[in-house]
Amino acid sequence: MLSLHLPSAEATADLARHLAPRLRPSDTLLLEGGIGAGKTHFARSLIQSLMAEVEDVPSPTFTLVQVYAGPEIDGKECEIWHSDLYRLSDPDEAVELGLEEAFETAICLVEWPDRLAELAPANALHMAFSVTQEQARDLTLTWQDERWDDRLKGINP
Repeated sequence: MLSLHLPSAEATADLARHLAPRLRPSDTLLLEGGIGAGKTHFARSLIQSLMAEVEDVPSPTFTLVQVYAGPEIDGKECEIWHSDLYRLSDPDEAVELGLEEAFETAICLVEWPDRLAELAPANALHMAFSVTQEQARDLTLTWQDERWDDRLKGINP
């Protein structure tokens, strides 16, 4: 477990930019927290930092999933999947979106991951955001997969 205090929106974006280059295909970040907790801001910053040419990164609230061309990693193109599952009512709907396959091949950022239930990857990094002040957030990172031990070393921006 790792706990961080992010005193501003810029600190949240900095964390995303520090974590982004450490990610690999089949890495999933489960972004937890209430509305306005900073999940989308974090995801947007991370995605934009991985793009060859920065483009707009809208919230996938209505589209449910946005897919972006990501970096080349180990000689292969890597997609980035950003999903917002708030409107899902059953985990099977996540299967219909293609998320199970994306978990194996892409970098995935999932907002409202509780909607996945048992479909949530066991190797995911859980990121729980909570609002402490207007722009400040506390973030708790938890994981079970050992891959995150090395990837998170020195991550505090």
